[in-house]
Amino acid sequence: MALLELENVHSYYGNIHALKGISLTVEQGEIVTLIGANGAGKSTTLKTISGIIDPRKGSVRLEGEDLVAYRAHEVVSKGVIQVPEGRRIFTRLTVRENLEMGAFLRNDTQEIKKDLEWVFSLFPRLEERQNQVGGTLSGGEQQMLATGRALMARPRILLMDEPSMGLAPVLVDLIFDTIKDLNEQGMTILLVEQNALLALDVADRGYVLETGMITLAGDAKELAANPQVKEAYLGG
Repeated sequence: MALLELENVHSYYGNIHALKGISLTVEQGEIVTLIGANGAGKSTTLKTISGIIDPRKGSVRLEGEDLVAYRAHEVVSKGVIQVPEGRRIFTRLTVRENLEMGAFLRNDTQEIKKDLEWVFSLFPRLEERQNQVGGTLSGGEQQMLATGRALMARPRILLMDEPSMGLAPVLVDLIFDTIKDLNEQGMTILLVEQNALLALDVADRGYVLETGMITLAGDAKELAANPQVKEAYLGG
């Protein structure tokens, strides 16, 4: 049984048919990436999994349990945690307070302290700035904070939406090194990323979305070598 499975999912924005029968799986311990142009339905897929958008048809299952009936905060309590596009940190809270908000649904105080130290070990910059207000951080630091906040919820699967967006190349490398490190520690990750070359480099498998439909799927290295993918997403 897959950790996460979407079957024939149709999602809408009003009358706009955004996802047209999406089916995909993510196995325990994998990095799976969704690639495609702007407007292809990548972020909509993550929002549907997270319960932010209710699909009109189809199922979203976590280890066999259908999540469609649950509200977004209930989906979080199941361990489906999203790092949203654009970071979406709490700009008026400190770095430490942002991280503590990630553990809002938990009450295991000692384990929360351990996880905080773990996040600081992943992102030493956050420890240095733990008393600084989140809104004063750089874009790269805010991405670290958004990722750290998600990790504080102890995700069973981590959904990452465009983690490289707007970052300098050196910070993009840092974020993707962290993604690989997390996966090596056992984290299952579903990654949406505009930079298809980077995404396919770290992923085990991938899906190509075009106008709300999956047009290609397979091993990440095979997709990276596919002439159609190369021409459309990897600069030829």
